[in-house]
Amino acid sequence: MTLEEINIRDPFVLPFKDTYYMYGTRAKTCWGLADGFDCYTSKDLVNWDGPFEVFHKPENFWADKNYWAPEVHIYNNTFYMFATFNSEALEKKGTMILSSESPLGPFKVHSDGKITPDEWNSLDGTFYLSPSGKPYMIFSHEWVDIADGEICSVELSDDLTHAVSEPVTLFKASQAKPWVKAMKHRLQENLCYVTDGPFMHRLENGELIMLWASISEGGYAEAIARSDNGNIDGNWIIDEKPLFDKDGGHGMLFKTFDGKLMMVLHQPNETPKEHPVFIPINGDSLAR
Repeated sequence: MTLEEINIRDPFVLPFKDTYYMYGTRAKTCWGLADGFDCYTSKDLVNWDGPFEVFHKPENFWADKNYWAPEVHIYNNTFYMFATFNSEALEKKGTMILSSESPLGPFKVHSDGKITPDEWNSLDGTFYLSPSGKPYMIFSHEWVDIADGEICSVELSDDLTHAVSEPVTLFKASQAKPWVKAMKHRLQENLCYVTDGPFMHRLENGELIMLWASISEGGYAEAIARSDNGNIDGNWIIDEKPLFDKDGGHGMLFKTFDGKLMMVLHQPNETPKEHPVFIPINGDSLAR
């Protein structure tokens, strides 16, 4: 199948051995009841096979809606899926970690419940390993709680089963002014600013950047924030213009098997029309 035929949001690509594995949010069940995640595979990023279900809701699992943004990272020779879940009963979404011995699963629950705070609406957890070998999860504290959405970090245990620190706010969405667009929502008295989809990437020059998404005049947008000290505990400075602002976002970067840097995001940001879009990136153009 072609990319246009793959109806997912929040695409994430894992190149492993000679195959690209692409995960994402099932668009058809994105906004309501849900029960699993799929993977698509390709040798050339053009022709794809799937979907192959890699996680299915276990019996008595707490979450039954909003299965969002599965990412798969290799750590200590195991495949770990960071994914967001929600519940009709609890209405507090958060990120958990699943694990598998294969990129095609089956993924099983790994973390001791949600990594994000139970009392928060949190989403889009992603993995970061510091130069010293400390594992972290970066995630969004959702605007539905606080109006001005935040990107936060939390240190993880070495076995990725639980958080070993309190969340730290790295930046707020409103810091992306003037390009970030505020919106009015019935759940908030004040104007709201969106943060979602963080993804960490280290450039060839050693600079640590974060891709993240918000809303601009052009619609859903992909932006860059930069650490001033090359690590998670630096001051994060947001670029003055989005990287991409044509109603597409929740992107990530990966290297193809021939060494080219590629960004994948979903576009348009409209269900059920969204699908993965691949954009070649010049790594030097991302550097300061």
